[in-house]
Amino acid sequence: MTPVATAARLGRSPLRSFGTVCALVLACSAAFAAEPNFPITPKQRSTAQQVAQTGVALSELSPTAPDQYTVKRGDTLWDISKLFLRSPWRWPELWGMNLDQIRNPHLIYPGQLLVLDKSGDRARLRVAQGPGGTVKLSPRVRDAGASSGPIAAVPLKSIESFLNDAVIFENDDLERAPRIVATQEGRVLLGRGDAAYVRGDVSAAREWTVFQQPKPLKDPDTEAVLGYEGVYVATAQYEREGTTNEKGEVVPATFRIAESRLEANVGNRLAPSQAKDYSPYVPRAPGAPVAGRIVSVYGEALNAGQNQIVALNKGARDGLERGHVLALWRAGALERDTTQGGRAQPVRLPDERHGLLFVFRVFDRMAYALILNVNEPVSRGDRFTEP
Repeated sequence: MTPVATAARLGRSPLRSFGTVCALVLACSAAFAAEPNFPITPKQRSTAQQVAQTGVALSELSPTAPDQYTVKRGDTLWDISKLFLRSPWRWPELWGMNLDQIRNPHLIYPGQLLVLDKSGDRARLRVAQGPGGTVKLSPRVRDAGASSGPIAAVPLKSIESFLNDAVIFENDDLERAPRIVATQEGRVLLGRGDAAYVRGDVSAAREWTVFQQPKPLKDPDTEAVLGYEGVYVATAQYEREGTTNEKGEVVPATFRIAESRLEANVGNRLAPSQAKDYSPYVPRAPGAPVAGRIVSVYGEALNAGQNQIVALNKGARDGLERGHVLALWRAGALERDTTQGGRAQPVRLPDERHGLLFVFRVFDRMAYALILNVNEPVSRGDRFTEP
């Protein structure tokens, strides 16, 4: 029995209604609907407490913010934040509108009616019981099995396959990792269910991830190697250990391809599979200024657009965290000033902000981010800052 169902039988209320539209932490499985007590950062709470005193200035609302909105299946925190706010990452300000009645501000469900209450030059957001219902917030138990679960922070389908499969190694350990040396019946490519024969130390685990040979990722400014990108190929299960036969010949270990995104082949490297990390996160601006550049576009493309993945040259040591929203900048064009007569003078136009990034995986010196929106193609060397 789930914690929610158990609490319901005991007459307790593990979930409570709350008055916000944008205080959702990404929940990647139904289990999070049953155990939704996710952390709130001190900065988020501080912002909410300040806003709770007066509400949000009308000037901070989107010009097209509706008076009310019913949350629909398929909505995301980002979608709804854009609906009500000029800056979607400023969700704590909407959360703070009803801080005195909030008990758990993290879950927003399809079917909830969000009502925008404007008074003077300030606005507050409340959750109504239903269309036409009285705006009222009160504790209640939600049956996790009867709902599709809380909405996601960003379009989950754009990043769920990258949450664990997109990996940056700090060094070139994959070069020395176990490797596929032969294939079943001499096949060139391996798919699900095929056998792969592996040499190397495979005693560390039974579940392994297969990667292409690692690609060094270099800083666009210094050309220093920041890490090694392992492009995910497949998962493989250990079946039989390797040995040396009576003739002294090496017999490699046997693996079976379980799931694959690309076809495996000889030379691919293996690393122990990591537990899926579905810990929650919320879109928010970094707490301090940050500036860096795009290192690469994930995959083989040279340019990237909306909902594609890029690697950044900043990571945990630089203060980046999962959930941080960053601004993308397009370099200003080099033009010629011909207005003064005589020889034209070169001038560099200002950089223009033209998109937003959502950081979803952070390593020590690098991070992966989803392009939320962008006006121009994104490529290596493009600049990003705090929004």
